[in-house]
Amino acid sequence: MVSALEMAQFCCACSSQSSPLTFIPNSSFNFRSFTCSTTRFLSIGTSSRRPLSLTANLASVHSAEASGVDRRDKKILLEVKDLTAVISESKQQILNGVNLLVCEGDGADEVTAVYIVHAVMGKNGSGKSTFSKVLVGHPDYEVTGGTVEFKGENLLEMDPEERSLAGLFMSFQSPIEIPGVSNIDFLNMAYNARRRKLGLPELGPIEFYGYISPKLDIVNMKTDFLNRNVNEGFSGGERKRNEILQLAVLGADLAILDEIDSGLDVDALKDVAKAVNSLFNLTNSVLIITHYLRLLEYIKPTYIHIMEGGKIVKTGDISMAKVLEQEGYKAISKA
Repeated sequence: MVSALEMAQFCCACSSQSSPLTFIPNSSFNFRSFTCSTTRFLSIGTSSRRPLSLTANLASVHSAEASGVDRRDKKILLEVKDLTAVISESKQQILNGVNLLVCEGDGADEVTAVYIVHAVMGKNGSGKSTFSKVLVGHPDYEVTGGTVEFKGENLLEMDPEERSLAGLFMSFQSPIEIPGVSNIDFLNMAYNARRRKLGLPELGPIEFYGYISPKLDIVNMKTDFLNRNVNEGFSGGERKRNEILQLAVLGADLAILDEIDSGLDVDALKDVAKAVNSLFNLTNSVLIITHYLRLLEYIKPTYIHIMEGGKIVKTGDISMAKVLEQEGYKAISKA
């Protein structure tokens, strides 16, 4: 778990006509510990779009076949083909040709619905978290090859905040504190940024309070939680609930949940899993990164993907996670 870091300066423009909140990191700020969902409405002061030089391998296996996902008659949310990436500073190779296909749910209505949940598992250092951070545009990593399409658009050409506003959400393992910014103000600005993107009118404080209040029940939190500063003095469980509250408010098309089970006791884990399950619909999907079966017993995965050496090497169902729990990764390698 990354410790809380010295916070950055905030420049807030609160009128509905102003531009989204601008976030200007100080010299010691570390992006990796700042909650990625913040980039849904923050313009990161130090970031700039860099041209990507990408090469696609025309002889590559189609991502659907490589990742073992059934794509028949389903609308594609995310399609990753032969994705490679390095650490920006050292140029150390981390991702070595990741292929993954994520589709919307299936079914005529909520009664017959089949919701799609992907879980990525693997040893420490296999590339799981790097893969998720590359998807959301983390500046510590540089894409060197492959393609990524999100809802038919080239994800790699988007800035981090554009990816967020397009409907991509990521919950980090260790969200940090934001002193001086209350939860309700934080979420109100984030939600209004998404509404502007969709061409919808913004919600004022009273309207937004009416919108968010029922969502507190989803994460089992009281209304006074909204007046507290973001993650300031929060327990590990409260921080994870706060991440899922952000997801509930913003309504992402694809949610990437990076080890949301870490540091949670059984009761908090059940609350978080129940909240995530309540957010499924026929047009969204969830990508879970985890080490443990216990989370997958509450959020039932459609597919389990095993990462090794910076790529997905096996895809299966929940039975694969059960084998891992009992016998470790050696059993998967031998299979």
